Amino acid sequence: MFERLLIANRGEIACRVIRTAKRLGITTVAVYSEADAGALHVDLADEGWLIGPAPARESYLSIDKIIEIARRSGAQAVHPGYGFLSENARFSESCARAGLIFVGPPASAMRLMGSKASAKALMERSALASRWRRAITARRRIWRR
Repeated sequence: MFERLLIANRGEIACRVIRTAKRLGITTVAVYSEADAGALHVDLADEGWLIGPAPARESYLSIDKIIEIARRSGAQAVHPGYGFLSENARFSESCARAGLIFVGPPASAMRLMGSKASAKALMERSALASRWRRAITARRRIWRR
């Protein structure tokens, strides 16, 4: 388990992650853009670090800045929240390369499930899909009676 968590998001989701982490005894690090300096998630966190100007592409979407702040703040893990970088495989990989725990799915899962065709192919190859297909077929027989 880790003791220090950087939340790479803002708003209500960041507040929820911060509250939960604190209940677990985890120190929280918030990032914020210039426009969010007085935001609730910054006040709730144990620490707040300015990540950049208001435009998201220059702040919350800047993987390099987030990794740098995680390192400088002593965070051992990064929670992406929802949106922004939460489904970005490159962000997950960057965290791993930096020795940070990414609180979310691995990059391989993001890539696989990010493509409807590859996700469907995986499910069709899995045993779960076979059981699911049998269950659906059985239900259809019951409905036809």
